[in-house]
Formats: sequence, structure tokens, C-alpha cells
Amino acid sequence: MSIRLLITLVTVVLTVQAKATSHLVPSESKNIENYRDMEPIKLEVPELKFELGEQSAPALPTNYDVADKWKPDFDFFKSKTNPGVKPYKFMDDMTFVGIPLFVAGIALKGDKAMFRVNQKAEKGGKKNTQLLTDFKTGIDDYTQFFGPAMVVGLKLGGYEGRSDWPRLLASAGMSYAIMAGFVNVIKHTAKEMRPDGSSANSWPSGHTATAFVGATLLHKEYGLTRSPWWSVAGYGVATATGVMRVLNNRHWVSDIMSGAGIGILSTELGYALGDLFFKGKGLLRNDMIQDYQNPSFFSISMGVGLGNKDLEFESQGQKVGLKFRAATVVDAEGAYFFNKYVGVGGRLRVRAQSAKDFGDFANTVNAEDIYAWQSLQPHYQMAYPGDYTASADGNDITFLNKVGYQTESESAWAANAPVVDSYGIVKSDHITEFTGSVGVYFNLPLSEHFSIGTKALIGRSITQDLDIDGHAEGNIKDISYTLTLDNRQGKKDAEGYPAVILDNLQYPNNTGDKWTDDWEYLTIGSKSSTSFGTGISLTYRYKSNFSWRIFCDYDYTRKDFTATYDPYHYVQKGLTSGAAYLMDAALATSTGEYSDGIGLEPREYKTRKSMNYVTLGLSFLVNL
Repeated sequence: MSIRLLITLVTVVLTVQAKATSHLVPSESKNIENYRDMEPIKLEVPELKFELGEQSAPALPTNYDVADKWKPDFDFFKSKTNPGVKPYKFMDDMTFVGIPLFVAGIALKGDKAMFRVNQKAEKGGKKNTQLLTDFKTGIDDYTQFFGPAMVVGLKLGGYEGRSDWPRLLASAGMSYAIMAGFVNVIKHTAKEMRPDGSSANSWPSGHTATAFVGATLLHKEYGLTRSPWWSVAGYGVATATGVMRVLNNRHWVSDIMSGAGIGILSTELGYALGDLFFKGKGLLRNDMIQDYQNPSFFSISMGVGLGNKDLEFESQGQKVGLKFRAATVVDAEGAYFFNKYVGVGGRLRVRAQSAKDFGDFANTVNAEDIYAWQSLQPHYQMAYPGDYTASADGNDITFLNKVGYQTESESAWAANAPVVDSYGIVKSDHITEFTGSVGVYFNLPLSEHFSIGTKALIGRSITQDLDIDGHAEGNIKDISYTLTLDNRQGKKDAEGYPAVILDNLQYPNNTGDKWTDDWEYLTIGSKSSTSFGTGISLTYRYKSNFSWRIFCDYDYTRKDFTATYDPYHYVQKGLTSGAAYLMDAALATSTGEYSDGIGLEPREYKTRKSMNYVTLGLSFLVNL
């Protein structure tokens, strides 16, 4: 047989096969809906009988009509039911997974504290005790509606899901009504203050509850009947919405945990009522069916991180530190199993831990203490002493009648003061760790629906810094004074230098110039490190290809942390050269020695700490 003849025969066979394939009806389990118009070729499709339970040959889609094209659906009030679709019983699809999420939120409610108060609001009568944050994203105001937007969009486009329009709208309406009732009653009863101090309606998170209602709608309508990746998309965006509410300082971790639980539970109740009212009417598709024996999975998780809630640094005998709240933990994880027991996989974990307060690092912003090491203004008080008088008794300058700028008085913030405003701007109030790990996964089946799992992981952890910027502004002052060096016998200082006498110190006057300074006030971060992890989990497989998992993970890493602290960066901005020299002299009176800038330059603290993380959480799994 010649090569040309062989190529011709192969081409003919492939062409006939392609035409025949274009008219075959895809199986239900593959969820292929792009059917083509019928051509003159006639194909006989064997009759397949629909049966509940596991099937070796899945049934034909009950809503398939070879004569119809995929077309938009605007029949909002027209009820239709496809034949052969299994009706749902009341509470048939309830998992009650929202209850442990809600309870977890209650358990975490104690991990709260009033944190940020707007620094600039002090003049309005609000006591300034915290730092100002300008971090804000409005994305979460829109992502909360991702689920319903996808469901409506797909439905309008003619992509059939679980329900027809009347049943869908009724189930969704009851779900949102139940959620709104739960959220508003609890909000007005609990009256929890938000982290930003704006209002007392923090717990639970309405945005998160709304997002998880939408995610569960998308899961029930299209994730269960079309493709599990619709469920992954819905719950992934809902989880991101909750995390953004925490990062925006609008909610605590407990708020989003309880909000997620309310959202899932409300939707399951809404659909249960829909199943009770509509029974078998208005159903268009059956749930997908998959082999129960395969434990391979992809999951998204949300949890709370416990342990290691403080970080302390020590340098030259001075200790400073931060205290943190419970961490928000989000995971994407997957594993391929060679059999029912052993597999390999990996996990990407984001762990964000917010500061409860800034401790010693916030002292210089508050400016409430008149001594040099306690606040910002005293440095200017020494540099611009106002009605000070001075003499030189002994070996060092002695200041008498210290009257100058008192930080708690109106003069300290008057328009002609050396410093008219100063505050910290929190760019990031949390330390965020990104960890990628790989390892071995183990699974022990307990029954058809339940299994216990564990794992052994190794990976790499990198850290995003906590970051605070400083801002200060004021007037440049000019000082007039006379310094006399007394070199007489017995008038030398301890190091043999002439004694200094300060005379004719004049009240500082405005030069007419303004100064302003923005700088890196505080950054805390760490080097990348090796991470080791394990954990134990209980998995409930409530559908053939969907599971919920409760897990407790333990992770260990040893990190080298560095804190760079620069509270007095701005001081030189508002100093004339004479005032700078006078400041050194003033600091000498409080420290016992000339500072030569000591205490004004940036300080760097280092510490090495073993981090032991425990994470409790809930995972939504797609079984592959």
C-alpha cells in the first residue's frame, strides 16, 4: 500500500469519526453542553436508564433536546421541570457545617481590644491613644455579590443549573432573608465595637455573611450539577471577602468566622424550605456522581491561628515588644492519592497576624510625657526652652526654672510652636507569612462518608513586614544664646574639657519657614525560613465529589526578626544648627553624658524566635 493511499484512508476515517462524534450526546458526569445542530447523518443512541446511586454508565441529561440550541433564558415566571430529576426531601441537603464556624466565632470574641483611634480626632474631644491607619480597599464591597451575580448571569445566558427561575428566586430570597434576620438581630444585641472604633455593630460580619450566601447559591446551582470549580470560585471569593474585612480594620477574626457560618447555614435553610414548598417542581438537573473511593482533593480553607501572640526585642538592656491578636489563616491545598491511604501534595498558606497594640513603639507618638525618652515634644522642649534660665555650677550645664513648652498645654500645639502636628500612619498593622509546602498525605477511611487524615510537610516561609510611617510638621525656630568656655583650674569637666556656661538665652522666635517630614517610623519583618508542618483532620464527604473538613494543623519555624525603629527622624528638620547643639547639651543633663546624637538615630533590634503555630479551621474540598 502506497503512502499516499494510506494517508487518504486515514483522513477519511478521521473525518467520518469527527462528524459522528459531533452528534454524540455527552455524558452527565462530564457536563458538556455545547451541542451542535443536527446534520443529515443519523445515529442511534442506546437507551440508558437513570438510576440513583453510583453508576458505571451515567444517564443522559434529562434536559437535553438535540433540536434546541443553547439560548438565553428570560422566563422569570415560567415554571418548568425536566423529567427524571430526583426530587429533594426537606433538609435533604443540610450539612450544618455553618454551626461550628459560628461557634468558633463566639469562642474568639474575647480576643478583641480597642485598637486604632484617629490621631487627628483629638481636637474633637477623642482621646488620642493609638495610631492612625490609612489602609483601605473597597473591593470587599463588591466581591460580596460575586456569587449571586454569577448565578444570575449564567442563568440569563441559558446555562441551566439546579432550579428554574421561580424556584431559584424563592430559595435565594429565603436564604438572604434568613441571613439578614440572624445578622441584624445579633448585631443590635451584641453591640460589638469595630476595630476602627467607627460603630458598635461589628459582630458578626454582614459582608462575609452575604458573600457566603452567594457562594453557597453558586455551589448548589452549578457546583453540584455542572462543575465543582464553580464552588471553588464562589467559596474562594467569599473567603477573600472575609479576609479583606479584617485587613480593612472593619472586623475582627471572630466576626468573619461567625459571618461565614451564618451565610452557609442560612442558604442551606433557604433551600430546605424551597424543597419543602416546591417538592419535585422546578428542578432541572441532578447532582453529579463520582467514585467515593478516591481521596484525591483540592481544597480552600479558612482558619484561626493560635499561639505566639507576642514578639519581644532587647538591645543594650532596653526591651520593646508588640502583642498580637489571633491570626487569620487562608489555605489552598491539594493532594493526589495513589490509593485510598497514601498520596503526595502541597499547601499554600497565608497567615496574617494583626498587632493588638504597638506598646513601647507608640509612646513617642502619644507625646504625653515631658521627659526626653518618653515622647517627641520633650526633645523640642530641650532644644527650644522658651523662658529657661541657665547657669554652670560644676562641670556641666545646669538648667533652672524649666518653664518652656508643656506638651499638655495649648501652647504646645499653637500655630507658632516648633511642632504643630505629629502622628504615625499605619501602612500595615500585621505581619503576614506566605508559606509553600510539599509532602506526604495519609488517609484512613472510617466509613463511606467519614475519614481521618494527617500529613507531613516541609516548605519555605517568607514574611511581609509590619510597616508604620511617621509624619511631623511645624515651624523652624531661631534661638539666641551665648556660650562661654571656662578653662580655669577646677572648672574642667570629667574628661578635661573646659566647662560650658550658657548665658543670655532668648525666647525662640519664628524664622518664618515651615518644615515637614515623612519617614519610615517602624518596620518589623524577618528573613525567610524553613517550615515544618503536620496536622490531623476529620473529613465528611456529603456528596460524591464534595466534602467538608475540620482540621487542626501544627507548624514550626525558627525566624530571625528585625525591628527598625526611627522615632526622632524629624527632629533635625526643625532645628537650626545652634538649636541642635543646645539639644545635645540638654540631653546631657538627663543622661549624664553628651549624647552625640544617641537616641536620635534609628535603632535596630534583632531577635531569634521559635514560632509554634496551631491552626484550627474548616476546609471546603473538591474530590478529584
